[in-house]
Amino acid sequence: MAAPTNAYEFVLGCPWPIGWAYGLLLIVAVLGWFVARHPARRPAVASVGPRPLGLGNWLVQRQGRAPRWLLLLPLAWLAWQFFAATQTVQPALSRPTVVHFVGCIVCFYLGFFALNRGGNLGPFWAGLICALALVAAVGWEQHFGGLEESRRYFMLYVYPRMKEVPPEYLKKLSSPRIFGTLFYPNALAGLILLLLFPALVVIGQARRLLSPGARWFLVLVLGLGCLACLYWSGSKGGWLLMLLVGLLALLRLPFGKTLRVAVLALVLVGGLAGFFWKYSGFFQKGATSVSARFDYWRAAFQTAVTHPLLGTGPGTFALPYQDLKRPESEMARLAHNDYLEQASDSGWPGLVTYAAFIIGALLVSVPRPWALPGLSAGNSTSTPDWLPCALWLGLLGWALQGLFEFGLYLPALAWPAFAFLGLLVGRQPEAPAP
Repeated sequence: MAAPTNAYEFVLGCPWPIGWAYGLLLIVAVLGWFVARHPARRPAVASVGPRPLGLGNWLVQRQGRAPRWLLLLPLAWLAWQFFAATQTVQPALSRPTVVHFVGCIVCFYLGFFALNRGGNLGPFWAGLICALALVAAVGWEQHFGGLEESRRYFMLYVYPRMKEVPPEYLKKLSSPRIFGTLFYPNALAGLILLLLFPALVVIGQARRLLSPGARWFLVLVLGLGCLACLYWSGSKGGWLLMLLVGLLALLRLPFGKTLRVAVLALVLVGGLAGFFWKYSGFFQKGATSVSARFDYWRAAFQTAVTHPLLGTGPGTFALPYQDLKRPESEMARLAHNDYLEQASDSGWPGLVTYAAFIIGALLVSVPRPWALPGLSAGNSTSTPDWLPCALWLGLLGWALQGLFEFGLYLPALAWPAFAFLGLLVGRQPEAPAP
């Protein structure tokens, strides 16, 4: 992949080489190690300084409420990926896939050990919110004429310098569906599902920095901007998942029962009516993308049955699918189901360890109740903090989208999702007041 050569390509017009992402992740991992080893200090109760901790004691102290099996599952899953890669049918595909999985696990432990150190996470959230706002701004620009301009710019200046252009990338450029700065439209929907709720909550709780009017303005601008991008992305699954997590969020709002039922009914009926109105033509044409996914899933399951222990190797779904796909189906590199792809690529042990980790992390980190103190972006804990609930809802949307998409294989989605899982799983109980 050609590297950006100017400011426009760096920000908007050209995908970054993946090596840049790994270099930045390495720097963050080194910094995170030092941050985790030197957590933010609480007010001293004596003149004696903090005692240094050995590595073993430090790990036990940082474990908090997380069960030990849950902390070991990501390592077990990653170890099995390495094992499956030794028997892969295509090492050139498995090597970068396993390296990406290493990045996912690094992000999980960074979230668990570094983001839970007890300090102010304001700069962390500010960066994510600015990135989400940039993605939404690009989406708006694409919808109102920028997509055609990007298509022209790519064909004139970027395409001639690229040695190989993925067919999927050319296909998305010819479509009216926006994708922001992401790989393709459904990935944009996945990013909005993952980040929108936490971003809105962080802005809403920034009482020390913003006035009530400013907070409401930013919440409305970012919320409506991202929801419009979700609509323009044309992601049918993203629409339904946003409706689902939105209904779950409404269930915990402090409204009376009658008003809550009325709001839920209005949102549900309106959301479903809008969905079927927008995509009625899609269903009349036979829902070709849905039938194609069923063919991917059938092939992935058949491959897992044929290679039950180690699969065909991480990232190699496309190779057996060439022989198993129906003649009328489009070729696909990934199974459009993260869980079935694990079974196809690394056997049933790969599926079991990955699914157990995702489901276990979501179950362990369910906020009880939704509004819990902790994970604040630097605000007072005298009022409820809804950020754990928002994070959990975003992760739930990402995990459910993995049933029909491949967010696990996109660093822009998988890395922040794993970091959020570590952040929630490693959340420490609130310390009692002295």
